[in-house]
Parts: sequence; C-alpha cells; structure tokens
Amino acid sequence: MRYLGIDYGSSKVGLALSDESGAMGFPYDIVANTPRLADDICKLIAKENIGAVVIGESRNLAGGENPIAKDARTFGVTINDRAGVPIFYESEVFTSAEARRAPAKEEKSRAVKKHVNIDASAAALILTSYLSRTNHGLN
Repeated sequence: MRYLGIDYGSSKVGLALSDESGAMGFPYDIVANTPRLADDICKLIAKENIGAVVIGESRNLAGGENPIAKDARTFGVTINDRAGVPIFYESEVFTSAEARRAPAKEEKSRAVKKHVNIDASAAALILTSYLSRTNHGLN
C-alpha cells in the first residue's frame, strides 16, 4: 500500500509519497495552502492510489499544540471525509530542521529550489518515521 505524507503549513504544504511496499517516504512536491488544497490532495490520492495519509502532528517543544495543529487536524478530517482514506498523525518536531541539515550540493542559483524542497523533505521524514515506527512494509 502506498502512503502520502503531509507537512502541513499555513502557506505551503510539503508532500511525500511512499514506495509501493509502504516502507519509506520520498519527497514529492510542495503545494500552496489555498482553498483548493483539499481538492488537489484528493486528486493526488486517487491518481497515486494512496491507501492512507500521514500528517505531521505539529506540537511545541513542551508537547502542547501550536497554532497550526488545529488546522492540520481539521484538514485531516476533511481529507478522510472526502477521499475515504485513513488519516494518521506523526510527530513533526525538528523535521524541518533535520531536512535543512541534510547534505546537499546545490549551486547558489538553485538555493531557492533547495529552500522550497525542505518542506517536501520534511514530509518524507514524517512519513518515514511513521512507517518505521509502525513497521509498515516489513514482512
């Protein structure tokens, strides 16, 4: 089964897809958080034959919800209602920082692309963390 990972943000959303066995997540895309976001995600779920979605659970360092957490949960409910796929949540603490630290040999002219890819890389880290923790893809 394939999974979709989401790093939900107020202005942009990082996306990652798992391999077919559901063992590991890979950066896929970054999309704008617009009123059409749910439509776009539902289309992607259908196109890529996604069986479940993993959304980063946004919390502050003390473990409480930060301001984006409520919006991410509401978005998860919307996707579940519209696409009919299960929604899971995985901690996203430090995923963006970890994605920024990942080694990359980018030219200065591609620095903007590297920055944008952080959100998709963070989504891949969230997804891979969930898949590893729940032993998906392992026989």
